Amino acid sequence: MSRGESVTSPQALPRSAPSAPLLDEPRIGLRATVRHTGALARRNLLQIRQNPTSMTDALLMPIVLTGLFVFVFGGAIGAGGDRAQYTTFLIPGLMVILGMTIAMAVGVGVNDDFRTGVMDRFRTMPIARSSVLLAKVVVETGRMLVALTVLLLFGALLGFDVTGHWPGLLAAVALTAVFGTSLVWSFMLLGLTLRTAQAIQGLSVVVLTPLQFASSIFVPPATMPDWLQTFTRFNPLTHMADAARGLALGEGPVAGPVFWTLVWSAAITALTAPVAVAKFRTKT
Repeated sequence: MSRGESVTSPQALPRSAPSAPLLDEPRIGLRATVRHTGALARRNLLQIRQNPTSMTDALLMPIVLTGLFVFVFGGAIGAGGDRAQYTTFLIPGLMVILGMTIAMAVGVGVNDDFRTGVMDRFRTMPIARSSVLLAKVVVETGRMLVALTVLLLFGALLGFDVTGHWPGLLAAVALTAVFGTSLVWSFMLLGLTLRTAQAIQGLSVVVLTPLQFASSIFVPPATMPDWLQTFTRFNPLTHMADAARGLALGEGPVAGPVFWTLVWSAAITALTAPVAVAKFRTKT
């Protein structure tokens, strides 16, 4: 990295007052943006290394969620009280939940970075503004993959079996990461827009809770009232859960759910990513 493109650690800079919106930033090329993104992603990874507790949600949430639903609700929801059967149904759905959980934490983190002045320091550096957010997307996608790995390993201990469908399982993980990355952009936008972490968490719970439970993540939609089934069919979380099941288990439709998941992912990213970068540049 050249002298003009170097990224200085924000800890080495003195704390300063919030900077004014940077509307006249110089144009930075694609190669420089990639280098800046890599440097900032490395910084974020080093922070995780120095503070391993920041991986608690990625490592423990898969175990907590799986254990809760399998052992508390599995006997009642599974056909004939068959927990193993419910585990097989549940694990692909929980892949979606984990993507949402990791993404929501990003919004809170971005909001906290602005509150503590970290983002203001980044905006005084000669780096691409988008690289700050892109680095977060890269690292959080990695944390998402760690969480999915823990989920699948713990699920295997409880009877989740994908023998003969390994390529499909890998495709399901990749699709979940794509969908989860689009949610990361959405929550980063929330973190840049709302004033407090409590507001982000409150709004997220209000919006996501109905979407989670009015979907095919936890139970088949056929068990729901007709009016709720109509909503469930258009729910993007249903498309993602059905796509993960179809790919990982080789059961049910695949092409339709995968197509609509990709459409939702592209639409969410196209709508929120440019706005998030613009908001980052002008936020005071």
